[in-house]
Amino acid sequence: MERRQLEYFVAIVEHGGFTHAAKALRVAQPSLSRSIGKLEQELGVPLFHRVGRSAVLSNAGELMADRARQVLRDLDALRAAAQAVGAGAVGRVDVAATSSSALEPVISIVAALRDHHPGVTVSTRPSLSAAEVIAMVLRGRCEIGVCGSAERPAGRGLVAHYLREEDFLLVAPPGTELGDGATVTREDLAGMSFVVPQPATAVRARFDRLAAVVGELHIAAEVGDRSSVLPMVLRGIGAGLMPDGWEELARRAGAAVYRFDPPERLSQWLVHRNGPLTAAAQAFVDTTLEQAKPAR
Repeated sequence: MERRQLEYFVAIVEHGGFTHAAKALRVAQPSLSRSIGKLEQELGVPLFHRVGRSAVLSNAGELMADRARQVLRDLDALRAAAQAVGAGAVGRVDVAATSSSALEPVISIVAALRDHHPGVTVSTRPSLSAAEVIAMVLRGRCEIGVCGSAERPAGRGLVAHYLREEDFLLVAPPGTELGDGATVTREDLAGMSFVVPQPATAVRARFDRLAAVVGELHIAAEVGDRSSVLPMVLRGIGAGLMPDGWEELARRAGAAVYRFDPPERLSQWLVHRNGPLTAAAQAFVDTTLEQAKPAR
């Protein structure tokens, strides 16, 4: 079994077929087909079912897909470790992050990496929830994950590092006056309209819990793209719940920003698989933990 065969196999899975994979890899499709055919002969099982011009993963192929991704990442880690001996951390790290975590702490981590490890490139993959982040890491789609979760993320072979408590803010249309001018209570929200993200996100889950307690919250708009929440708030459509990473931007834009009393918080975590990391991923982990507040 050769590395190239695994790369071809994963490319076919990722791109949804031989034709698109061949274009992405810039290889002739017959060469790609021969390489996969040889791999199937060596394994003794078909990896794909050919249905017309389509290729559908067999049971063996589905079992092999995540493991093939991890083998390729382990090979990259070995190569990067050898290269880093003399040149320092170099390479690319794929990071799965929920939207709030992609803002902070990921932006601060990327800034620190630029200063201390300029050879590292960070590629972020958006995720709707902590569960999706964890799945992407465990399946080898990303090497690192950053997410918010009330409980310590768990999974076979998963390592989780506590980072900090993320505060949720109430961001309201300009001129809104609530509470004592700096903080609001849950009761202050009664009768208000909100712009909320779709279900399965941490922000929506927090809103739903508040709505269950307050009982008089109206959803004025439900959005799939969470970057549109702040513009809709600024237009007066409704208030929004936002993680504290949005505070500076929301204030500069003119929104009224309040913290909750008592605080509405969610723990943030850094996750990765147990085992060797590429030099770039290790630099990301080390930088993140250096910036994190003392673990509880």
